[in-house]
Amino acid sequence: MFIKVKVFLNSKKEEVIKKREDSFEVRVREKPVGGLANKAVFVLLADYFTIPVSKIKLFKGAKQRNKIFEIMY
Repeated sequence: MFIKVKVFLNSKKEEVIKKREDSFEVRVREKPVGGLANKAVFVLLADYFTIPVSKIKLFKGAKQRNKIFEIMY
């Protein structure tokens, strides 16, 4: 399953917000330095879908706010 994610950085609160069936907003505290923000997104998505981080792949948008992830159940 592919999902679209819009990432918001430097947020006060870390959360995953479902907008549509395949569209989410993810808010993280980290800054986009050294991939820390992407790692935080992976952890939040894994927690949201209750799957291991290894089951999530970044398909598109590694250095962009809008990303596409592949979720493998």
